[in-house]
Amino acid sequence: MSDKIPEGNRSARERLARQREQEKGREKRRRTLIVASAVVGVLALAAVVGLIAANVSKDGGEDTASGPAIAPSGASGEDALTLPVGAADAPSTLTIWEDFRCPVCAQFENALRDTVSELVNDGQVRVEYHLATIIDGNLGGSGSLRAANAAACAQDAGKFAPYHDVLFSNQPPEPDDAYGKNSRLIELAGKVQGLDTPEFRSCVEDGDHDSWVKKSDTAFREGGFQGTPTVLLNGESVFPSKDGEQISPAALKKWILAANKGKKPGTAAPSEPDAPAPSSAASSSASPKGSATADGSATPSPQGDGPADPAAPSSAAGS
Repeated sequence: MSDKIPEGNRSARERLARQREQEKGREKRRRTLIVASAVVGVLALAAVVGLIAANVSKDGGEDTASGPAIAPSGASGEDALTLPVGAADAPSTLTIWEDFRCPVCAQFENALRDTVSELVNDGQVRVEYHLATIIDGNLGGSGSLRAANAAACAQDAGKFAPYHDVLFSNQPPEPDDAYGKNSRLIELAGKVQGLDTPEFRSCVEDGDHDSWVKKSDTAFREGGFQGTPTVLLNGESVFPSKDGEQISPAALKKWILAANKGKKPGTAAPSEPDAPAPSSAASSSASPKGSATADGSATPSPQGDGPADPAAPSSAAGS
């Protein structure tokens, strides 16, 4: 008997072998696709969870503020979210939204503090401060909230303005959440005469105004503002410029005096009893610092009557 396989049978077997290999290849690709799809699904879920976590952080930071919003003494305006400094009947109003961790806010304050103080003391302008906590949301931490609560506690003691100046003059680099420690905020209160009291310490440590700060931050986010600092002179934006002219101590003074032409300076007492006007002396023990970059480096603050650095406000959406 011949051991040769007929040509027809050989071809059939080869076709079957090729089909089996093709089936194995298809099955392998199918399993690979299933595994890959599962991995993609896991990564997508992780991304969604991460996004939710990021949004929770942006909305609430690391705080646990709850309960009613307790406004500090002397707060005014809608929902008592304004901290006023200066004569109530001053002919112009400077509205400022700030975050105590915002480096551009510190740059603005340290460059223009003396000019604003002079105009407040002369009855030319009333300053209405509003507090936000966008850096906590952008970078994590709780320094914006903790510092804002401490500033509100200083408002209770009639010391908001000088403590506000101290916080900006001693501001840590933006990524450094040093203001998240109540002990640091209490330490800085020692630079303001008469502020470091048991009442102030208790207010800071207990977070008496945390919910009020969160309410203020919500008002900032819902107000359509682009970032901090937001600076409005009689409702018109003047930071970083007005009518093509960059803000500076000289420019701000010129704009306010022009707006006040023919009007009498204010003489009425501020809304909050015993609240002093902004004072550069409150922070004379610390050297002014400029805008901190993301890596913690600093750029010099503008001085004198030269133009301020045209840095953009810290973004409310993140940077």
